[in-house]
Amino acid sequence: MTSPTDKPNDGGVPLPVVPAGATSGAPAEFPPASPAGRGMFGNQGTGDVSGYGGLVRQRQPIEEASRPYGSYFDEVRDALEEAYPAFGDAIEKVVVDRGELTLHIRPERIAEVCQVMRDDLALRFELCSSVSGADYLGADERRLHVVYLLTSMTYRRRVRLEAAVSVEAPHLPSVTAIYPTADWQEREAYDMFGIVFDGHPNLTRILMPDDWEGHPQRKDYPLGGVPVEYKGAEIQPPNERRSYQ
Repeated sequence: MTSPTDKPNDGGVPLPVVPAGATSGAPAEFPPASPAGRGMFGNQGTGDVSGYGGLVRQRQPIEEASRPYGSYFDEVRDALEEAYPAFGDAIEKVVVDRGELTLHIRPERIAEVCQVMRDDLALRFELCSSVSGADYLGADERRLHVVYLLTSMTYRRRVRLEAAVSVEAPHLPSVTAIYPTADWQEREAYDMFGIVFDGHPNLTRILMPDDWEGHPQRKDYPLGGVPVEYKGAEIQPPNERRSYQ
């Protein structure tokens, strides 16, 4: 919270002190690139009326887990290493966090790993329930990540695969031929994040119009919006209502 000045204004209400380093534009237009995110909307001043203006969110480094991982995680890792000769080259690191096993995969190897995860009798991850994107702006040079959630209905197990690509080269193989459920999910990740899935049968936008410029869920994308009329009143787009500074 900001500290009021000693002198009140004409209305008798103390004037807030302008915080040092406050920005003049909305964080959606100028997203923070520091290790910590400030406020619910990344604000660094007094404009945030959400009640989270003083919130400081530290980015936690993703560290590789050490053996034993616990649960069935060791079995999954060992089965993949045995079934996949290129394991050492394809797996960047193994992370166990919040009760989940995540295998970080080199992007060019993701389809090969998925094929083994599905077909090997000791793994049998038959279902890909989700393919989603994430933008780690300011935290990772390869800021665009793709997360695959695989489920083994045979062994009642789940695992996460994660692959990271850069904005300059946002390409990785499509897994649609292996998991048909990834079809529209890869299209959404392409539409929202600009991640290109090579080999996809029809990689077109799925939410935005075909001629839309940019990818709305990237963190450097402007907030934007359209004006809305409600019972004769005009509600401005979010980026015009208040500058969260």
